[in-house]
Amino acid sequence: MIPVARPYIGVDEERAVVEVLRSGWVTQGPRVAEFEIKFSEYTGCKYAVAVSSCTTALHLALLAAGIRTEDEVICPSLSFIATANSITYTGATPVFADIDPNTYNLDPAKIEEAISPKTKAILVVHQVGLPAEMKLILEVAAKHGLTVIEDAACAIGSEYDGKLIGAPLGTMACFSFHPRKILTTGEGGMITTNDPMIAETLRRNRQHAMSLSDVARHSAKQVSIEAYDEVGFNFRMTDMQAALGIVQLDRLGDFLARRRFLAARYTQALHDLAWIQTPACPENCRHNYQSYMLRLVGPFAGRRDEIMQDLLEKGISTRRAIMAIHRELPYRSKNWDRCLLETNQIADTGLILPLFHQMTNSEQDYVIASLRAFEIKGSSFGGAQHRASIADGGPNAVI
Repeated sequence: MIPVARPYIGVDEERAVVEVLRSGWVTQGPRVAEFEIKFSEYTGCKYAVAVSSCTTALHLALLAAGIRTEDEVICPSLSFIATANSITYTGATPVFADIDPNTYNLDPAKIEEAISPKTKAILVVHQVGLPAEMKLILEVAAKHGLTVIEDAACAIGSEYDGKLIGAPLGTMACFSFHPRKILTTGEGGMITTNDPMIAETLRRNRQHAMSLSDVARHSAKQVSIEAYDEVGFNFRMTDMQAALGIVQLDRLGDFLARRRFLAARYTQALHDLAWIQTPACPENCRHNYQSYMLRLVGPFAGRRDEIMQDLLEKGISTRRAIMAIHRELPYRSKNWDRCLLETNQIADTGLILPLFHQMTNSEQDYVIASLRAFEIKGSSFGGAQHRASIADGGPNAVI
């Protein structure tokens, strides 16, 4: 079986975790602090705050931005449900805006249409690792006095206008280290910011709002007692996770280079298939290809599950496109369904192909050959004549 994703964890990662286990300090401690410093140096931000997941990162970031009950936060529906859930945790309401079908990211014009007197922030998602159009989004935010927080769960190593995502472009950026991501700590997340007050708030609230950290308390020369002046959370990262992350961060350049190479091979090999639309990447962006998501067009667009089953029977695992949150029960509404036409189309026709660091060229060639074989099976739609019709923009084409 060729999986859709697979984390790369080697001997160096194992050794780093074992060293932490033998040190006797396994919860949030010196390795977490080291990981934060290295991550801030890599992304170019002033402060990085490690937490237990990207979901908790988003939750803390929204609270630090002052988001509370009765506020509204604009976000895409085409995202993992944690994006909307993190808004709901604060008591605020997620308001979905539609996407640009070429990038799968928020359409700045649709953001403007979604703004109301209750809107306090925009939660931007860099979907599957491709940076959103931040310049225009920031202009909309500045015009209406809104905070911009980046859901950069998939975007480590991606670039916008020559700068790494995480600098950050908005007030804060939040990353995921889930095993499906390029850099993994098993579970875990990171918040980056350039605001010292926000960084201090994040550090305090991730650890029950304690006035004194565990590291400071254990290294103190005098007896000290911590205080709890507000309600905080247990959103800490462990030193075991951080040790793993430090090694993974050192490998990140190799991870990114291999993924970009494999993505380029997919695009080159599939560009002539008229029923496949390969991923776009604007000139001012550099994609990390956390996932390689293509789009099915023409009559093949309605055959995604059939294609997935055909590939599965050949030992190839795939995934449907990013979910449409507004179709899930907690957020379901016919009104959203009418407003989010591009989101619906991508959610229905997107297909994620296998892509991971250890993937061999021969494995990728097998995936490509299997997709081409399915095209032959689809000859019942008119074979070469049908494919030519699509390529020429004929009656079966999807524009």
